[in-house]
Amino acid sequence: MKFELIHKDSHSKARAGLITTDHGEIETPIFMPVGTAGTVKAVHFEELENEIHAQIILGNTYHLYLRPGLDIIREAGGLHKFNSWERPILTDSGGYQVYSLADRRKIKEEGAKFSSHIDGSKHLFSPEIVMDIQRTIGADIIMAFDECTPYPCAYDYAKNSMHMTHRWLKRCCDRFDATEPLYGYSQTLFPIVQGSVYKDLRKESAEYIASMNREGNAIGGLSVGEPHEEMYEMTELVCDILPTDKPRYLMGVGTPENILNGIELGVDMFDCVMPTRNARNGMLFTKQGIINIKNKKWEKDFSPIDSLSECSTSRIHSKAYLRHLMISKEYLGAQIASVNNLSFYLWLVKEARKSIIAGNFSSWKKSTLDIIMQRL
Repeated sequence: MKFELIHKDSHSKARAGLITTDHGEIETPIFMPVGTAGTVKAVHFEELENEIHAQIILGNTYHLYLRPGLDIIREAGGLHKFNSWERPILTDSGGYQVYSLADRRKIKEEGAKFSSHIDGSKHLFSPEIVMDIQRTIGADIIMAFDECTPYPCAYDYAKNSMHMTHRWLKRCCDRFDATEPLYGYSQTLFPIVQGSVYKDLRKESAEYIASMNREGNAIGGLSVGEPHEEMYEMTELVCDILPTDKPRYLMGVGTPENILNGIELGVDMFDCVMPTRNARNGMLFTKQGIINIKNKKWEKDFSPIDSLSECSTSRIHSKAYLRHLMISKEYLGAQIASVNNLSFYLWLVKEARKSIIAGNFSSWKKSTLDIIMQRL
């Protein structure tokens, strides 16, 4: 993987860059649709490519490991061949899923032992095993195994967890460097900064992660319930330490406002389930503002879902029709809404990139947020 820093905004820390992988290029800043089980929920890959214009999607190590399982993915020739997505893929390490299974797992120095949410079977995720799993899945960018601390989190717990994450990272790097890709293209390992909302821990973790000198870096353990002000403070602190010549990935973030503020602080990559999850519940992001399509006010509104959208789905279908589908619980409603929201997110980061290159990001951000975050 290569990263080229193309332009820096003169009034903020926002950057425009280009990531090159063996499966294609990624223009940053970028939003990455979440494809947990090898699919972005309710969305065809043709729509991801031609309407949403996704440049990279995510897969989830924990879920893919349990189902369909590594034997099937390996026999298929890796996840790209299994799901026929020919562009870049990033896999998370499963650390967040292990964190979310608080009643089903035990974390020790060896790794995390957990019970499957599918059948209750017992499994161990260690740094070495997680590297082997992600080699088998075959993503272009893979994540180090870490512990994601909850919020709120006691200082001593956060400190001990961070140090264990650092020790796990060393083991991840050793295993990754001692093994080879399985499918004839290269893979890249991203370490993850932890430390909860404690400045000294975040600083120590960012310095350690930077010292590992990998090709990209991630910021984890945020967007887990902490106030947005603390998320931004920790993000800025970390971005000021992580090297400028490598991409920075803020994991699990977030709202359109979170993303634009993260870009302003120097973040290059984002992912979140919000656009698709909210779409399935009837919340639409549009260039005019946020819509709850289930509200009765849209029952006889025959205007396009998003009249300014480049997405054909949003231009063709009316608000009234989509409301009918959602109220009727038709699957097509979730599909149309998901395509709309992901198209909006990819449009948003594309416009952010344009404004960075044009040198007017901060003023563009303010005027844009005033419109898109209003409730219609």
